[in-house]
Order: sequence, then structure tokens, then C-alpha cells
Amino acid sequence: MTSQAAPAEDPTINQIRPPKRLSPSGASTFEQCAKKWRRRYIEHLADPPGEAAMIGSFSHRVLELLMQLDLGARTKDAARDIAACEWPGWEADPDFVALELDSGAKRSFKWKSWKAIENLWSLEQPDIVEVEATEQSVEATLAGVPFRGIVDRLDVEADGMVVTDYKSGNAPPERYRKKRLPQVLLYAAAISESTGQTP
Repeated sequence: MTSQAAPAEDPTINQIRPPKRLSPSGASTFEQCAKKWRRRYIEHLADPPGEAAMIGSFSHRVLELLMQLDLGARTKDAARDIAACEWPGWEADPDFVALELDSGAKRSFKWKSWKAIENLWSLEQPDIVEVEATEQSVEATLAGVPFRGIVDRLDVEADGMVVTDYKSGNAPPERYRKKRLPQVLLYAAAISESTGQTP
């Protein structure tokens, strides 16, 4: 009788933990590619952010800080000052360093980030927006599923609360716009469930 060696243990087996909550980004990833969702949310294998994702994160950060300023202070000059203050820490971030951008590519990164930030003024007048909260965490149970998300901005208007979700990429063509709606609709449903106010 011959003995057989025990099979090697899969090193990822202990990393497999199903997520405790649904998130808008998780739902979007699942719709795009179930295998990618499994890698990210079940096996917890990190996706190194690319340049476009880092541009989005940097512009989000600048807009978050800008919209925390008082009415009358949310100007383009203020946004430039915030971007300049945030840049040194961003440039030292390991994810940014991993992009290995040369000086020309860094200038391009800054320019693309600024264009994403500046586009806010083509969409609204940020200096008159009544901001309730920025980077607001919301948790709720939707149709029996635990949900958690971070809302970029909650505003208050005369007819109620408004959910704002920043996107730094190009606006999608008309036929693809409905695919972007589920994220803000999930946020709105969670806010309605947790606060009783329907955005």
C-alpha cells in the first residue's frame, strides 16, 4: 500500500470572506464582471488603482474640502489653494508612487485633475449650494440586504434633500446613462430608510 502526500493547502482559502454589506461600488462591479467582484469582495485581492482612479480620488478630495467651506468662499481660487495644499501628501501616497509617472506625466495628471475639479462650475454654482454633509456614511437594510455607502455630498434644497455623486470621467452617451443611476438610487434608498427623508 502506498501513501499519498496531502494536497497543499490553498493559501487564499483563509482570505475568502463574503462581504457583510452591499455597497454601490460592489453592486456596480458585480454587474460589470462577477469574477472581478469575487476577486475584490470575496477573495479580497487588491486592485492597484490606475491613473484615472487616482485622478478621480484626488479631485473628489479637493471638492470635498471645497464644499466644506462657508458660502461665499467656494471659488476656483479656493479650489486651487486646496489642491496645492493636498498635492504633497498625494504625491507621496504609495498608490500614486506606484504609477511611476515622470515629470511630464505628473503635469498631465495635475491638469486632468484640475479639469475634473473645474467642471463643477459648468454644472452648478457651488457657492450657493446648501450643503448638509460631505462624505456622509449611510447604513440601512434594503430588501433584507445590509447596505453601506459613502455619499459624496448631501444638499438641502427648497423641495428636499439632494444626493450628489461626483464622477470625474467623461459624461457617458445618452444610451448608457441609465447604467450610472443605480448607484445614486441605492444611496437615496438608504438615506430614505435611515432618516425617513426621501431625496
